[in-house]
This record gives sequence, C-alpha cells and structure tokens, in this order.
Amino acid sequence: METTTNGTSFCNQKFNIPAVSDVEQQQASMELEPTDDDFNYSKRSQWLRAAVLGANDGLVSTASLMMGVGAVKQDIKAMILTGFAGLVAGACSMAIGEFVSVYSQLDIELAQMKRDRQRDENRATSDEEEEEEEKGKQGEKESLPNPLQASAASALAFSVGAMVPLLAASFIKEYKVRVGVVIGAVSLALLVFGWLGAVLGKAPRVRSAARVLVGGWLAMAITFGLTKLIGSSGL
Repeated sequence: METTTNGTSFCNQKFNIPAVSDVEQQQASMELEPTDDDFNYSKRSQWLRAAVLGANDGLVSTASLMMGVGAVKQDIKAMILTGFAGLVAGACSMAIGEFVSVYSQLDIELAQMKRDRQRDENRATSDEEEEEEEKGKQGEKESLPNPLQASAASALAFSVGAMVPLLAASFIKEYKVRVGVVIGAVSLALLVFGWLGAVLGKAPRVRSAARVLVGGWLAMAITFGLTKLIGSSGL
C-alpha cells in the first residue's frame, strides 16, 4: 500500500529536474559575462597618458613661468602676458610633438603589418585560416593610433591645465596675494589631476596625487629661485 500524507500520494508528486544542457548554458553565460576585474585598464594608457601629461605640463610649466617672472617683476600685466605666451607656445609644442611621436609609431606598425601580409601571402592557407586572418587584420587596423586625435587631445589638455594659474592671477593686483593664490590654485589642480589619473588607471590614488603635487612644487620653486638669483645679480 502506498503511503499518503493528508490524502495525497507521493507518487502523484512531480519534481522538475533541469536538463543538463540548460545547466551548461547557464554556466557558459556566466563565464562569458564581463566583470570589472577582467577589464584591461592598460587599454586606456595611450589617451590617458596624453591627457594627464598634457594637463600637468600646462599647469606646471605655465605656473612656473609666471612665478619666475613674478620673482623679478611684480607687475600683474607681465605675469599674465608671460602665462598667455606659455599657454600658446606650450599647446603648439605639445600638439606637434605628440603628432610626430604618434605618427612615427603609426609608420612602424603599418610597416610591420605590411611585412606580416607579405609573409602570409607566401604560404598556402585554408579558407578558415584566411577568414581568421582577415578578421585579425581588421582588428589591427581599428587599434592603430590616430596622430591627429592624439595631437588635439594633448593641445587641449595643455590649454586646460595652463588656464588654472592664468585665471587665478588675472583679477588680483596685490603681488603677495596673487602669488599665494596662484600657488594654492595650482596645488589644488595638481592634486585633482594626480587623483583623476590614478582613478582612471586604477593606480594608487594617494601616491599618485602626492607625486604630482611634489613635482609641481619643485618645478615652481626651482624656477622662482633661479630667476630671483639671476635677477638680483643685475644681469
């Protein structure tokens, strides 16, 4: 006799067991899902390097020029003109330098792709291998560096960084207050640039921000000190 509970037979109960194929599909889909830990942050290195380097150079070089001129001449007009000249000259220099550098890298990669294509043409391949090679070549072309894009990014980033000391000193006539405001604004911007670069690149934030800040302070201090020394010597 079949055992029943509350008048219901165990034989009438149905248990749904998932098929093996369904379980395998679920596991495969979970494995294919991208995660933040699997993201390759080195892909950001090219444009991140250009942006952070350009902004940091614009900030430090322009502030150092303004501090150097301010060491021997307290006129606000002289500091502003010096900073503006540094902004224009630096942005042009960064754009040209980045364009030449990235274009050289592009020529090297194109030459290597040409050598690889000639080598592949000399050996017999099947249809499947040819399709895989075509896909690989398309991916390589898409990953090639863009000189114009890198040049524009460097010039824009340099200009953004250089605007910080210029704006900080534009509306302050008192010399000592103006110098203090420039140093404070530049220090804050250095911390922000260092922290932002570390966040985007998943690098240590405090160490990166401190390194950028100390480097900027050294550049301004050395420029101010040497210019003051030369100016006081009567040359």
